[in-house]
Amino acid sequence: MTKKPHEGTQLAQFVERRILELRTRKTQAEIAAQAGFVNPNVISMIKSGASKLALDRVPSMARALEVDPAFLMRLGLEQAIGRTAAVALIEVFGEPITENELGWIKAIRDASDNSDPRLTSRAQAALNVIFGR
Repeated sequence: MTKKPHEGTQLAQFVERRILELRTRKTQAEIAAQAGFVNPNVISMIKSGASKLALDRVPSMARALEVDPAFLMRLGLEQAIGRTAAVALIEVFGEPITENELGWIKAIRDASDNSDPRLTSRAQAALNVIFGR
């Protein structure tokens, strides 16, 4: 049995999980159509890792999956160019920030009165409690 070239990538796993989460509201064929794919089988190929998600399709796929495009792009970069190159690209251009993460940043700025607070061990411990870690 031949291993699929993108099998096990974070993007393939995420797309598979997200489609399962949306299954009560949308079919896979509807997701494919909303993402602009003529052939709904493309979604199956992306989920299984037989095909990668083209980077120019990330915005439409993010809309169809109802996810943040920056998050999906981060997964797409790793799949498209490999982990090492994706890390280098992010190092040069910066970490993509999702809308949810931006909300956290705005809340921190509001709570700190825009004082640019340093992340202390106490603040890190509080975040760990919030996220159950």
